[in-house]
Amino acid sequence: MCCKIKEVHAKIRQYINKTPVMTSTTLNKLTKAECYLKCENFQKMGAFKIRGAVNAILNLTEEQKKKGVITHSSGNHAQALSLAASFFNVKATIVMPENAPKVKIEATRNYGGEVIFCGNKPLDREKKTEELIKQHDYTLIHPSNNWDIIRGAGTAAYELIHEIQDLDYVFAPVGGGGLLSGTSLAVKELSPKTKVIGVEPEKADDAFRSIRDNKIYPSINPDTIADGLRTSLGNITFSVIRDNVDKIILVTEEEIVKAMEFLWSRMKLVVEPSGAVSLAGLLKQKESIKNKRVGAIISGGNIDLTDFFAKFKGL
Repeated sequence: MCCKIKEVHAKIRQYINKTPVMTSTTLNKLTKAECYLKCENFQKMGAFKIRGAVNAILNLTEEQKKKGVITHSSGNHAQALSLAASFFNVKATIVMPENAPKVKIEATRNYGGEVIFCGNKPLDREKKTEELIKQHDYTLIHPSNNWDIIRGAGTAAYELIHEIQDLDYVFAPVGGGGLLSGTSLAVKELSPKTKVIGVEPEKADDAFRSIRDNKIYPSINPDTIADGLRTSLGNITFSVIRDNVDKIILVTEEEIVKAMEFLWSRMKLVVEPSGAVSLAGLLKQKESIKNKRVGAIISGGNIDLTDFFAKFKGL
């Protein structure tokens, strides 16, 4: 499987950024560990999602490209698919919940995606997407439950493992599970002794419960600041995570915000809540990672700063 991720990386690398791995002396002292953060907030469109989106578009048939693609997403996958589709002149239709962050809606449109709104419950977006597929015969590029997306997402960990050897742990956030699935496949093949830890908000804990009970629980009315992690596992991501991830841990909203604060203030990294979840988990596990080499995937940096900058207008 990792061989396929290696091939995917070779295929998509001209369309993506090779993002930096950053360190912090303060973080290392705080955890008494060697910490390496793979900063996908520096990725094109601001998140790891472009990796899988480009891979998915490249694997379409010519007929599928002509008809266009569709997805449902609260933001980062929406932007990624819109941008990836624009590289190859493919129409992208994006179903977004009405409460999606304004900055992500605007960015999706700027990248060329046609935004169609739906209700705010996770099932609302799937229902609307199915309606549009029936009307227009679009090809669905699922945000996470798709092998092209998973393998593309895994290229972030592929780069991390090639740059930083002998890691004891790799932490990654989990929502729909595409990033955690791809991360686990890459890590387990390239560095079998490395443990993969998924991190999920307590207020959107469906993946934790699904793996614990060995059955998929849908995400129902998740109420977390990490808007990118409000989606459910699919059948593919569930099976990959069950078989390859060592543990899923939960973090509170306060822990997510504290991790964001650390990244912004100490490392000068603009990271969104979903992107800070992996660091929140790393910090929560600091006793178990003491004296270890630890990697974390910082998944994205698309946060709405409209209200913040509005304070300075007219000064």
